[in-house]
Amino acid sequence: MTDRYAQGMATRRRVLGDTHVDRAEAAKTPFDDAFQTLITESAWGSVWARNTITARERSMLTIALLAGLGNDHELALHLRATANTGASQDDVLEALLHVAIYAGVPRANHAIKIAKETFAQMEAAPK
Repeated sequence: MTDRYAQGMATRRRVLGDTHVDRAEAAKTPFDDAFQTLITESAWGSVWARNTITARERSMLTIALLAGLGNDHELALHLRATANTGASQDDVLEALLHVAIYAGVPRANHAIKIAKETFAQMEAAPK
């Protein structure tokens, strides 16, 4: 295990939560092990672990990019992660307004639908 992997796993757990990471790790197979290592080291250990911007800001950037590219499954995952990153629903709306202007109204409209559903599920979940 590399230092970058260990840092990535710690960051991944802090942002996405132990439950999600444990589930993802349990589903890992020899086929996707190299891919899981790559994203843990690069996305979580190199990019998300940087301290140049806050987790809240990085969360908003990630949500805007995922929405703009139409990566709905990952978008919902990162919307749930706002509970850990400090990005508020108002922050998410601001990011999605930017998506409407710079990536297109249909992408933002769909992302807002996903955000509404995801935030409703989060609010309804037992505490």
